[in-house]
Amino acid sequence: MPQAMHLKTISEVFNLKRMNRIKYFRAHIPICIDKKNFIIKTADSPEELRQALMLRHDVFLAELLKRKKRSGIDKDRFDKHCDHLIIIDKRSNQIIGTYRMQSSEHTKKWYTATEFHMRQIKKLPGTKLELGRACVHPDHRNGITIALLWEGITAYIKASGSSYLFGCSSIKTMDKDEIRQIYTYLMQNGHISHDHRVRPKGKFKVPGFKKYTRQHLHRAHPTIEPHEMKDKIPSLLASYLKVGAKVCGSPALDKSFKCIDFLTLMSVEDIDKAYQRRHKAE
Repeated sequence: MPQAMHLKTISEVFNLKRMNRIKYFRAHIPICIDKKNFIIKTADSPEELRQALMLRHDVFLAELLKRKKRSGIDKDRFDKHCDHLIIIDKRSNQIIGTYRMQSSEHTKKWYTATEFHMRQIKKLPGTKLELGRACVHPDHRNGITIALLWEGITAYIKASGSSYLFGCSSIKTMDKDEIRQIYTYLMQNGHISHDHRVRPKGKFKVPGFKKYTRQHLHRAHPTIEPHEMKDKIPSLLASYLKVGAKVCGSPALDKSFKCIDFLTLMSVEDIDKAYQRRHKAE
C-alpha cells in the first residue's frame, strides 16, 4: 500500500509540472503586428495558447478526422516548448489561423524528426526554424490569411535570425496512385531534392514507394499540368514552392492524421531573392 501511494504522489507531481508549463506559458520571441482588421502575433499567454490549440482541435480532429477530445484541444509534447503564431480577427476577437514554430536556439528536438531521418538538415549552418501544425478557420481560407501567416513568419525569421526553414507539409491523401502522381508532378517541376539524404522512418514509409521511385528514374511519364494539381497541392505548400522551397526525398505516411507529409526545406536567402524578383517584376 505505501508503494502505491508513493507512485500516485509521483504521478501527481508530474502532472502538476506538466500543467504549470502551460499555465505559465510565454513566447520565446514576442512579435505583434497590427494589420487593419487583424493582429499577427506570437501567443504570449496561457489563454492565447489554449485558443490556438482549440482551433487546431476543430480543424485537425473534428473537421478532418471526425474525432473529438473531451479537452477540446489538440496538443503534443512539443507545444509547450514552441512559439505559436496566431492571427486574430479584431472584429470577432477570435483566432482564425495558427502556425507552430520552433527555433534551434530553443531546442534540439524536432517533430519532423519523429517521421524522417534528417541528420544532414540538423547539421545545416545557422539557426534553423521548424514550421508545422498550420491551420486556418474554414471561414478564412483565402489568400488574405495565407499572406498574413507569411507576414508573421517573415517577422519571426528576422527576430530569430533564422537561416533555414523546414517542416512537414501535409497533403490529405492516403491513396497510393494519388501519392505517386503528386510526387511525379513535384519531380517534373524540379521541386524534389535528394541532397540531404532525407527518408521516412520505418513505420512512416509509404508501402511500395521505394520501388516506385527507383523505377521512376528509368521511365517516361506524361507531363502533369498545374491545373491537374490545383486541388491536390495545399495553398501553403504551393506558396513554399513559389519561393524556392525543396521537397526532400520521399513522403512519409502519417496514419494518425490520414495524410502524407513531405519534408520541405527553405533557405531564407532564397526566400529573400524570390521576394526581390517579385518586387522588380511589379
